[in-house]
Amino acid sequence: MSAEQGVQVRAMGTRQQVAALFAAVLCATPAAADERAFVTNQSAQTVSVVALPQMAVLATLPVAGKPAGVAAAPDGRHVYVSSPEGAFVTVLGTDPPAVLRQIALEGGPLGIAVHPAGKPLYVADWYAGRVFVVDPDTGARMAELKTGASPSGLAVSPDGSLLASADRDSDQVSLFSTADNTLLATVPTGARPFGIGFTPDGAHVLSTDVGADAVTVIDVARRAVRTTVAVGERPYAVAFAGGRAFVTNQYVGTVSVIDLDNWQKIADLPTGEYPEGIASSADGASVYVANWFDNSLVRIDVASLKVIAEARTGDGPRAFGQFIARVPTP
Repeated sequence: MSAEQGVQVRAMGTRQQVAALFAAVLCATPAAADERAFVTNQSAQTVSVVALPQMAVLATLPVAGKPAGVAAAPDGRHVYVSSPEGAFVTVLGTDPPAVLRQIALEGGPLGIAVHPAGKPLYVADWYAGRVFVVDPDTGARMAELKTGASPSGLAVSPDGSLLASADRDSDQVSLFSTADNTLLATVPTGARPFGIGFTPDGAHVLSTDVGADAVTVIDVARRAVRTTVAVGERPYAVAFAGGRAFVTNQYVGTVSVIDLDNWQKIADLPTGEYPEGIASSADGASVYVANWFDNSLVRIDVASLKVIAEARTGDGPRAFGQFIARVPTP
């Protein structure tokens, strides 16, 4: 082999290695996604689809049965909406926004959450003290979990191992193993816990106690209360961003901000009249709040802790749950 041929072979090998490395980088890079809010409008019996962070309304979808709860699938392709007065869950497509089908249930479906793996779907029955475990693809019921009275908010831990239920009229949180659907513990909270959420590291679960004007912080490993944090009047739901918890306070039109390092409240932000549902963007830069009486969705900048944008919704937005979907883009 000549020196020139050797150089050509080495160059070809280098190009192949670069090409392989480039392909590996492409495969390792997360697919691009657009974020969209799917806001349940209970009074209007619709869902407003809002492009984020532009705050542009893309569509309004009809959903019967007084829709309230909402959970976006991890892959961003579907959103699940609970209808307490219709006894069903509506499955929505995200791109384009569309109503696809219904999953018939019983009682009063309210709180709703989806496992990080994409299935199963968990739906709280407000009337019968239970959680339906559902295959979202077929609608088949896989199990029923017995909770305390009036289960409302549901949340699945980031690693997918635990399901938490805020049992409002039992003043407790129920913790279940998702592996075998067994009840692991019930932890007492303040009066009437409603919303619930795991911290991003999964170490704590927070319940918003509407009758106590406080948040209960539960140590997941110990299955015990770590502390309580006083917030505004009638706390409804919780979201996390930037090392902080953000809690909507219905009666005073604010969001309380809690530092997750020391569990101290650091701010109360005016957001609008009767704020309810709350969720954060994937990058943690924004938190979005649905204001029930204002018929609006507002965007909070996490860095400045200020409301910086607003979109109009349908009548009576609740958006109770993970209402932001990361919709894959081509």
